[in-house]
Amino acid sequence: MAKLAAFYQGNDSKKVTGGFRAKPYRVKRKALGGGPPTNTRLSNKEKRLIERVTGGNVKIRLSEAGYANVFDKSSGTSKVVRILRIIESPANSDFIKKGIIVKGTIIETEVGRAVVTSRPGQDGVINAVKI
Repeated sequence: MAKLAAFYQGNDSKKVTGGFRAKPYRVKRKALGGGPPTNTRLSNKEKRLIERVTGGNVKIRLSEAGYANVFDKSSGTSKVVRILRIIESPANSDFIKKGIIVKGTIIETEVGRAVVTSRPGQDGVINAVKI
């Protein structure tokens, strides 16, 4: 239950307006606990984490990545290419320095610049579209 305390995503007894809300009618559920972000990092190797989630399902998280599936709209083809560097991250400017790849990140690949369209920490793969 330590995971639950730090990443609880349900409502608690405080209102946004600052007033008092009545006592909750149920206890905190483990399913609402959430978890820490995966923070997929740029690396020479690929590392995936397999995690059990609510309902007994399995979520594959991409911890370290070196390759991306890049789709080229002009030719209609897709290639698996190496990621050379991170150019821009609209989510957080610190992600560039730390080498973290998230959805919307602009990356430099062997075939040119591409924007990441998948969520690597949730999907377990990096899909991108060539710019």
